[in-house]
Amino acid sequence: MSSEETAPWMAAPPVQESDQKLPDWYIKHQKDCWEAFLAAPDPSRTDEKWRFSDLKQIRFSELVPAAPVADEKVLIERAKAERVQDYAAHFVFANNRLIYSEAESVPEGVVCLPFDQALVEHSDLVQEHFMKEEATLGGAKFAALHGAASLSGIFIYVSKGVELEKPVVVNHFAGGGLQTVFPHTLVIAGENASVSVMETFESVGTDENSLVVGMVDLVAETAGQLQYVALQDVSDVGAKHVQINSSRAGRDARIKAAFVNLGASWLRNESMNRMMEDGSDIQVLAASLANLNQEYDQRTWQSHEAQHTTSDLLFKNALYDESRTIFEGLIQVHPGSHHTDSYQTCRNLLGSDKAEANAMPGLEIDADQVKCSHGSTSGQISDEEIFYLQARGIPAEDARQIISLGFMNESIARLSGEQIKEHLFERVAAKFRTLKKV
Repeated sequence: MSSEETAPWMAAPPVQESDQKLPDWYIKHQKDCWEAFLAAPDPSRTDEKWRFSDLKQIRFSELVPAAPVADEKVLIERAKAERVQDYAAHFVFANNRLIYSEAESVPEGVVCLPFDQALVEHSDLVQEHFMKEEATLGGAKFAALHGAASLSGIFIYVSKGVELEKPVVVNHFAGGGLQTVFPHTLVIAGENASVSVMETFESVGTDENSLVVGMVDLVAETAGQLQYVALQDVSDVGAKHVQINSSRAGRDARIKAAFVNLGASWLRNESMNRMMEDGSDIQVLAASLANLNQEYDQRTWQSHEAQHTTSDLLFKNALYDESRTIFEGLIQVHPGSHHTDSYQTCRNLLGSDKAEANAMPGLEIDADQVKCSHGSTSGQISDEEIFYLQARGIPAEDARQIISLGFMNESIARLSGEQIKEHLFERVAAKFRTLKKV
């Protein structure tokens, strides 16, 4: 191996000085994760979980913790201008630091705090749910680095019977050469509680090559309902984005987790979803629009561990220019998990002859009376569809974008909350308008 491949990504743990007196368990967790990071091998061609991936994208050797941004006010105003009109709370982070918070509308029975503050004020509750799932889909080295770092992000706990009607909105900005941020989101919907969270990831400037290494823990207890949406729109010139999601649903609980990917030169999404008790349901949705030389690498796991559980995964990828997507998904039905109902669908719309889509769906069933299906399709827009719209006075290029936009919006339409859906529709449409004519 070359020295480039074997050099450590970071010379020291990416820890910031803090006025907070962090709990002992968390300090130990950071140390253990740093040791695990040093011991973990870099992703390699021999690892099935990195099949088809461009490993040149992750030959890091000089990553540094992100420094404070120069102009916080500009980013705060940008985040305010972009947010949905109705929200329960709004947090803005820039280069791993909280620069704005507004949570006056959070009702009684809801805890909504920056992650470092929650570590101090709700240590036991954070410890119970924080990073409890091993990153088994290939991102173990990224997860270990994340666990060793000082984290930005939020902690949300909605107690029994409380319905948070408006979403919690979070903006993360990253910028600077090879600078790395570590956002973490931990959301717990208690028994019969409900909550919706929308996070947006963007670059400080349009020409950034920063790295986001984020993790999300989603927990829905008995009959709880939780929706989480991640809008990723960092710089597509050189920025890289890693997000590892873990969802755990209790008895009769419902979780929706969605990824909308528009930016980044290289992206890795990993989504681990566990239906842990009878009647639980998890939906995993994605709408990704890739162009130029972007690569989107998506890995998923739907784990059915009880009876009468359901899950549905729908990933829609639209590809242009020389972009690439990779999808690998597994539905796993454990012994005794009878009456499972699970679906997994990945559809790719190729807008260029040079675009490439790779898909590897899979099933592993060890129970009876189950209904499971999986599949993947890839294809181009048909000439008949273009001709149909041209006959109604719509130019060919506009017709292509209308069809592609409708294709992607199917995933977004399954979300709850009209303002969230409209916001996402507009962001996807805005990127379509920037594409060169094909």
